[in-house]
Amino acid sequence: MRQRTLNGKKMTDKETAHKYIADKLDFPEYYGKNLDALADCVSEFCIDKYIRFKNFDEAQKNLGEYAEMLVTVFTDIAEENPRIKFKMV
Repeated sequence: MRQRTLNGKKMTDKETAHKYIADKLDFPEYYGKNLDALADCVSEFCIDKYIRFKNFDEAQKNLGEYAEMLVTVFTDIAEENPRIKFKMV
């Protein structure tokens, strides 16, 4: 299982957060940069990946409730698919 770490400090606004996540998780160019597209891409392109999210407090400071929505997407998909792991660190 390949590990990827997302750093909340790099998520300064929604657009930057989506670009950063897409780069770190190797999403395709056509990634839609919204929560629905995130759910689709995580489900499709993160099989056998262990995704860690560090410095959530920084993301939350910059993004507010949107940071929590991002985490919910990762958590929900990891709960549905045993080949995708997600953890807050």
